[in-house]
Amino acid sequence: MLIEPAPAKLNLALHVRRRRDDGYHELETLFAFVRDGDVVRLDADGEGFAVEGPFGGVLAGEGDNLVTRARDAFGAAFGVATPGRVTLDKRLPVASGLGGGSADAAATLRLLARREGVSLDDPRLFAVADGLGSDVPACLYGRTAIGTGRGEQLAWIDGAPDVPVLLVNPGVAVATAPVFAAWDRVDRGPIPAEGDLITRARAGRNDLYPPALTVAPQIGDAIAWLERQPGADLCRMSGSGATCFATFADGASCAAAAERLRHDQRDWWCLETVLS
Repeated sequence: MLIEPAPAKLNLALHVRRRRDDGYHELETLFAFVRDGDVVRLDADGEGFAVEGPFGGVLAGEGDNLVTRARDAFGAAFGVATPGRVTLDKRLPVASGLGGGSADAAATLRLLARREGVSLDDPRLFAVADGLGSDVPACLYGRTAIGTGRGEQLAWIDGAPDVPVLLVNPGVAVATAPVFAAWDRVDRGPIPAEGDLITRARAGRNDLYPPALTVAPQIGDAIAWLERQPGADLCRMSGSGATCFATFADGASCAAAAERLRHDQRDWWCLETVLS
């Protein structure tokens, strides 16, 4: 059996610059990844696709998702059969701004590339990832980067490994399309080019936060809660929501905030982790 982690993606900053003629939006985003997320497994003794885990029920019965599309696209691109049973252990909320589906697809591609002896820098693998979605290339490599274009044009930058971070979702799923549709189309400028990762993130913003609030006002409650926590530093929504996050000065402060949230907001989801 082959096992591949699918770490959650964070947008430490997300600037929407303009709407393109092809219907996509020109973005500038600061990608980072955390230690934890979903897990994809491939068992050579079985066949088909299965979903399990805390959020597996949300996807149960789906005959097609990004994992199966990644499996089939890899086989077509490299001319190989992809037998075996693929199982997705879904530990992240669905439609939550953490790139879960994209990370799952990317993990599937890495798993199959490992099995078939394909290098991660093979341009055919990047092409498959890009064809699956705008976030899949970044998730394929799982490295801190500035993403431009649709998010698929990547420039690696130094990360901030082991910085404690708490992910919080107020129990709502948010579709991406309505949030982008509510964006006011104002270009508020680029992500600053100078400083370390967290400094640049602090000086940035998430342009999708105001429109996301019109779709799911609970996101504002999550941000307000995080901002009240001792030791919280950068507090922001990831992607188009609804998951929000806060980095912390130390692990003890992060752990205390997670414990507090589990007591104060029993219906919310949280994940205590670190940047990778």
